[in-house]
Amino acid sequence: MSTDRIISASRQEEDHDIEGSLRPRKFKDYIGQERIKENFSIFIEAAKKRRESLDHVLLYGPPGLGKTTLAHIIAAELGVNLKVTSGPAIERPGDLAAILTNLTAKDVLFIDEIHRLSRSVEEILYPAMEDFCLDIIIGKGPSARSLRLDLAPFTLVGATTRAGLLSSPLRDRFGVVNRLEFYTMEELAVIIRRAAGILRIPIDQVGAEELARRARGTPRVANRLLRRVRDYAQVKADNFITLDIAREALKLLDIDARGLDRTDRQLLLALVDTFSGGPVGLDTLSACISEEPETIEDVYEPYLLQIGFLSRTPRGRVATKQVYEYLGRVKYPREQDTLWEDDADV
Repeated sequence: MSTDRIISASRQEEDHDIEGSLRPRKFKDYIGQERIKENFSIFIEAAKKRRESLDHVLLYGPPGLGKTTLAHIIAAELGVNLKVTSGPAIERPGDLAAILTNLTAKDVLFIDEIHRLSRSVEEILYPAMEDFCLDIIIGKGPSARSLRLDLAPFTLVGATTRAGLLSSPLRDRFGVVNRLEFYTMEELAVIIRRAAGILRIPIDQVGAEELARRARGTPRVANRLLRRVRDYAQVKADNFITLDIAREALKLLDIDARGLDRTDRQLLLALVDTFSGGPVGLDTLSACISEEPETIEDVYEPYLLQIGFLSRTPRGRVATKQVYEYLGRVKYPREQDTLWEDDADV
């Protein structure tokens, strides 16, 4: 599956233990997302001075950019407990009610994949977020009555890769909304050097920069590539990651200089060769490469859009001029290129 690719930003089984050891605990150790860090530092300091809970926070953006890490840091900087759960894990309203009633004052509740909460569970959240209370229905039929329970003031931190799937009533109840951006190569190189130090992996600066260049702007991918290249260096080299060793290992892993692998190239080739560069609908494209439409949207497209290889238009997906250069194909006529450029911002 695509989510099992080395360069997939989705969390994999091997990531769980490693991410815990590499996760920064304070904002001063968190690399990148400077604007978000600065804002949160102010919000948290203000909340602590007022002795209040922090406003509810929504973090959204592609997977692997540090939303869970930010939730941990927020709780640590506030000096409160953190309760971690996810949207799919909360199946019934009673599950959420049990979590909320066990929170103490100013605690942080982190709900990953919050867009996957069921509607019945979501409705329990509305009064909890707004008034710090819980409405419970006791009994059935004509004898049913409503009971309101007071909750300790808390901060809900929600994380999602698909903010558009959140309902308006839920989205409007978040006081702080932030989108995490892809990381620069320089930031990723710092992250890789830091992770290498913690894991005791010898690596030089140019080796770290080569890994960063192919990490698709995502720290999770950068750390995963570091571990795979370490394996190669231990077996094929002197247990030291240099520029040449990094390039040899990444070539063996079939990850090119743009951070694309075979499945990315399969999508681009289908778009260019089968559909003449597009436009092509998402469902048609997914059928052609035997992938789910959601996988294309969540796994493939964010990075391809980021590097300018793909455009979304009202008529479908379109390959840009950069794709033709990347694949070594003849470009389309200039008037067609102009049409793509006009559609690119739609």
